[in-house]
Amino acid sequence: MDEKTFIASVAERAGLSKEEAADLTRATLEAIAGQISGGEIEKLAAALPDWLVPNLPRHNRSAHPIAVSQFIRQISHRTGLNEQETRRGVAAVLAVLNEAVDRTHLEHALALLPKDYRELETAA
Repeated sequence: MDEKTFIASVAERAGLSKEEAADLTRATLEAIAGQISGGEIEKLAAALPDWLVPNLPRHNRSAHPIAVSQFIRQISHRTGLNEQETRRGVAAVLAVLNEAVDRTHLEHALALLPKDYRELETAA
């Protein structure tokens, strides 16, 4: 899936502008990468389209998951969207990612986080 199609799909599902959807996509990937181990980031990056890979900041730390409520607040603060818009938008990002990439790597990355993250994924 190309970038324009991906962002348009996120925007439509979340009820956001394309600019908001693009910013939310970047923020979501960065926030997920901040919680999983460096090795898992590399595995996830291998499954993503090339244009999404720069949104996964690399590190050598171990996994450090946070509660989904804190995750949503962080992204909300970063994007300027309210928490309801952010929750809906993150769900859309995860749903579109599931359609656009090898699900195995995305599911594995999300499995390292609290189960509430997988519930977000199915909310879109």
